[in-house]
Amino acid sequence: VIKCKAAVAWEAGKPLSIEEVEVAPPKAHEVRIKIVATAVCHTDAYTLSGADPEGCFPVILGHEGAGIVESVGEGVTKVKKGDTVIPLYIPQCGECKFCKNPKTNLCQKIRITQGKGVMPDGTSRFTCKGKQIFHFMGTSTFSEYTVVADISVAKIDAAAPLDKVCLLGCGISTGYGAAVNTAKVEPGSTCAVFGLGGVGLAVIMGCKIAGASRIIGIDINKDKYAKAKEFGATECISPQDSKKPIQEVLVEMTDGGVDYSFECIGNVGVMRAALEACHKGWGLSVIVGVAASGQEISTRPFQLVTGRTWKGTAFGGWKSVDNVPKLVTEYMSKKIKVDEFVTHTLPFDKINEAFELMHSGK
Repeated sequence: VIKCKAAVAWEAGKPLSIEEVEVAPPKAHEVRIKIVATAVCHTDAYTLSGADPEGCFPVILGHEGAGIVESVGEGVTKVKKGDTVIPLYIPQCGECKFCKNPKTNLCQKIRITQGKGVMPDGTSRFTCKGKQIFHFMGTSTFSEYTVVADISVAKIDAAAPLDKVCLLGCGISTGYGAAVNTAKVEPGSTCAVFGLGGVGLAVIMGCKIAGASRIIGIDINKDKYAKAKEFGATECISPQDSKKPIQEVLVEMTDGGVDYSFECIGNVGVMRAALEACHKGWGLSVIVGVAASGQEISTRPFQLVTGRTWKGTAFGGWKSVDNVPKLVTEYMSKKIKVDEFVTHTLPFDKINEAFELMHSGK
């Protein structure tokens, strides 16, 4: 058993608490990882807020991390002690019908136990003050050591800077993949990206790499425009600057609508606007943002009858074990940006400050 620091969420709506936790050794087909760096994501905040129907407390949150394998359980063959790895919230077992189907990356092998906050055998590897602590998204990167299933880990280039590539565990990969895998953005096309946070910037990067000629960034926070342009946005607009609905503004700006649109916020009203900003006949809109539980999307069916397509994406459609190492290689060879996404680097015990920075849009 390893004793280490972790940020524990004892209950919903309260700040995280830095505690000493005990991390049990890995069982069969499990890997214990020393987490070197972790990022914070709105998904962690969503669960912490109490709005997540799958949220269980007390829990160790975090799902964008990178580290070094400390030890492996019986039967683990893909990684060994000392390997540099990224934990994966969408695993890749290679055996389930989802993994065998090239159309999806949604491995279901451990989905049920992962959703319940436990390891595949139904138990937790974390205890604190004599209490069992739940796992989160199969990763729990807000701990100096964590235990994950062996199908939930990608071995990456040992030379990669972990304080940067941890972001490939969720946000950057999700946005970039939404553009290149899910939408399959074509050269010369016009794109609109709703929400210019980390995921939106990654979508812009993907659209640019795919050869889009016009990329319109949309956000009510104008402080984000300069960064969006750095990533490839050709122009940025705010829905608050016009009396007309944003979809009408975009249709006018683009002679009938955009070829591709992306919703990177998780707001069902914006999802509708993103679809309706698409061009008749061929426009495609991808939902990337995760809406709150119980919310529903709506539009007039005629929008779809007249040739628009509505799609969703999870982790950018990447099959995780296969593709995360390739994304790290793309970063190392400067094909994709990662460093530019990092705004602040804080010591672990200031994790609540990191959440405040995220909520303030900084």
